Amino acid sequence: MTEALVKLDSVSVEFDGRAVVDRVTLSLQRGDIITVIGPNGAGKTTLIKTVLGIQRPTRGQLAMAADLVIGYVPQRLTLEPTLPLSVQRFMLLSGHNLAECTSALGRTGVSHLLGASVHHLSGGERQRLLLARALVRKPDLLVLDEPAQGVDINGQATLYELIRELRDELHCGVIMISHDLHLVMAATDKVICLNQHVCCSGFPEDISKDPAFIETFGHQVAESLAVYHHNHNHRHNLHGDVVGAGDTGGGCGHDHH
Repeated sequence: MTEALVKLDSVSVEFDGRAVVDRVTLSLQRGDIITVIGPNGAGKTTLIKTVLGIQRPTRGQLAMAADLVIGYVPQRLTLEPTLPLSVQRFMLLSGHNLAECTSALGRTGVSHLLGASVHHLSGGERQRLLLARALVRKPDLLVLDEPAQGVDINGQATLYELIRELRDELHCGVIMISHDLHLVMAATDKVICLNQHVCCSGFPEDISKDPAFIETFGHQVAESLAVYHHNHNHRHNLHGDVVGAGDTGGGCGHDHH
């Protein structure tokens, strides 16, 4: 059995005596894409911070593989608006050389923006820049907090496709938070529904039938996910445009596990 990159065993995080994360157990291996979903205030970001080692558990055990390299994509990039900062300069601040930075930008489709101001990027361009900055580290684990934040619907589908491709190329693990339930069902291997504790978890095609999922998100969402899973079988190009139907039967041209 492959050694887990990250393992949480009955981890709880409390603030002022209140459990924000309650007895969560999960294991993430190389090649896994795990997506954490849940309502606002469910503890998703706190869980991610715990995985990153930023937040210490109040109780339980957190174990990480030796020499684990983590690439982190935050939900948003907050910069001082008066600070002039080009894409090239932003990437070089990672400590990697220009060739490595340019290669990572090329892999996420934004190498043409090398001389552009970070402040003038679109939502999709900014998220691809953040992904490139995480990618340049050649991570064992990618941690993504709402990676499609501020990206239009077609761009979201393409971004999730790219994340799957990077998982395959790097043979890394991926854990991400997302609210884009329909696209998540096409982009992930496993879903964890969090509401302080783990309400339910499993394969995307099964999770929408789980009573705990239905209780959290409602019958309408669960039914629409089931329809989407069977009918969203087209593909998108780099810009998010539909380029043709696939015959995989899965979402967005992906194979399901």
